[in-house]
Amino acid sequence: MIDQRLSELAAQVNMLNIYKARKVVYQKLKRTLLASYPSFSELIGTEVFIKHENHNPTGSFKVRGAVNYMYYVPPEIRKSGIVVATKGNHGLAVAWAAREQGILCNVVVPENNNPQINKAIQAEGAQLIEQGVDFYEAQNYCEELAENAGFFYLRQGNEPEILNGLGTMALEIFEDLPDVEVILMPVGGGSGCAALALVAKSINPDVKIIAVQAEEAPAFYLSWKEGKRVITERAQTFADGLAARSVFEVPYLILKKRVDEVVLVNEDEIKKGVNLALTLTHNLAEPAGAVTLAAALKMKEKLAGKKVVAVMTGGNINCEQLVEVVKSECESD
Repeated sequence: MIDQRLSELAAQVNMLNIYKARKVVYQKLKRTLLASYPSFSELIGTEVFIKHENHNPTGSFKVRGAVNYMYYVPPEIRKSGIVVATKGNHGLAVAWAAREQGILCNVVVPENNNPQINKAIQAEGAQLIEQGVDFYEAQNYCEELAENAGFFYLRQGNEPEILNGLGTMALEIFEDLPDVEVILMPVGGGSGCAALALVAKSINPDVKIIAVQAEEAPAFYLSWKEGKRVITERAQTFADGLAARSVFEVPYLILKKRVDEVVLVNEDEIKKGVNLALTLTHNLAEPAGAVTLAAALKMKEKLAGKKVVAVMTGGNINCEQLVEVVKSECESD
């Protein structure tokens, strides 16, 4: 029964609903830039375009899904308010979209979460709650709040309208670069990559979708290799936006037959990706948003002669991470 329900939810993520989502998303957001940087393309040895989701209002791609979800929120949820668990971009995106719709939003973050993200969430008018040692304990507390306080618990990975909103990112890629041959996309919980892969394979089944994960958080890589959804015991990486011990159920159903390859990048490579974003594209990319640049460099021989898009999913890097990147680069010179 659970499998059937998940399959039904996955079926609601489709091209028709993604096209509908585009109209909703563009009421609040603008298209993001797809840009080519000669220095980076020269380094990789082929033409590479960067999809700048870091240019969105909240600094990440996740706001697309939040905007689309909030548009369809039923009256009972508007009345009760919502609660979400996050370490960063998802909570910030939901807080932004909830404020736009006048919906009460509670955001649960782990204790000792990035204080800059916490302030940004509060600036959007959300109630910030610090609970638990990690994201998974924050999720458990959301369950308690939903049961005891009557809030609706918004689970980011398995909500079809979130994924449909995220799919608008891929529509823009094909509108701007119809002959794209390879798309590199980070994978944490899997929602963004799932939406992108569905659109890409629907428009052109020959487009190669390469998922990028951190070596220290390889849940989807293991799932893809083993043919079943894997939950790891730990997920601790410099790319904290990818620190997921598993992909969500619905994204996994979409991804498992649409991803052509999964590339793992180590911690030093991730830091190198952030530095490449800074020096060659003049963008601040958070570690999770820069892993596609790191992966492009790592697999440059495979990409030779291809027209490539690397999605820079977010720009919410904190000061400590940036200092560590600069220090790491200086020490390697």
